[in-house]
Amino acid sequence: MKPRPPTGRRLANLVVSLSAGASALIGIVILFWITIIVVIRGFGALNLAFFTQMPTPPGVGGGGLANAIVGTLVLTMVATLLALPLGLLAGIYLAEFGGEARAADYSRFSANVLMGMPSIIVGVFAYAMVVVPLGHFCGYAGGLALAILMLPVVTRTTEDMLRLVPNTLREAALALGAPRWRVILAVVFRAAKAGLITGTLLAVARVSGETAPLLFTALNSPYMMTSLGQPTPNLPVTIFNYAMSPYPDWQQKAWGASLLITGGVLALTLLTRYILGERKR
Repeated sequence: MKPRPPTGRRLANLVVSLSAGASALIGIVILFWITIIVVIRGFGALNLAFFTQMPTPPGVGGGGLANAIVGTLVLTMVATLLALPLGLLAGIYLAEFGGEARAADYSRFSANVLMGMPSIIVGVFAYAMVVVPLGHFCGYAGGLALAILMLPVVTRTTEDMLRLVPNTLREAALALGAPRWRVILAVVFRAAKAGLITGTLLAVARVSGETAPLLFTALNSPYMMTSLGQPTPNLPVTIFNYAMSPYPDWQQKAWGASLLITGGVLALTLLTRYILGERKR
């Protein structure tokens, strides 16, 4: 057999390596560019009043976005409370009981489809299921839409983390006479604790800046929220409204809110990477 000259393979390898490196560099540059612009334009809006005062009427300077900050935290908490238990239970079924059963395959496929589902479609679904029957926008619909977006992330992360736990731990606990449910909660969950926390943080970061679902569900409000049964203020929709307004003060506050969300997502991402690094060590 006649040997092939290595020149062509080396050239192809060089081209692919340079293309991959250039693509990664472009992504990093764009990320830093966006972050720097948001920091430069939004830092001036962050002060004590931004976090403690209510929004001012159009054209009036001053005020803050205290209501939107509180509303965003409440909506995220509601979504987490709805999605986390269901996601954990679904992940337990897929990792510990489902195996290669047809129902488990359908569940994995559904979770994968939901992870790639455009958020605006989820918002329309929540609008049809909650807003239309109630006759008005409300925070419950917003929390439901965000929970649907969080659910597949928690489910797949839980399954992957539980599958990484060695079977020897399960067998040792079962050999001591522990029931299956106790083995999962006391042994398997404890071994996969860091990964489960990571999945939860990733899910929260996934929905913290979503705007489209909230436009169809929670909408927005210039007042401090008193109930989830009414339109609920939130940062993403506030950014959308303020950025499109002709008032410089509102535009500045939109940059400040963008910096707040960007900083929160960045902090969650760094915390996730730190937890994963500690788990690997």
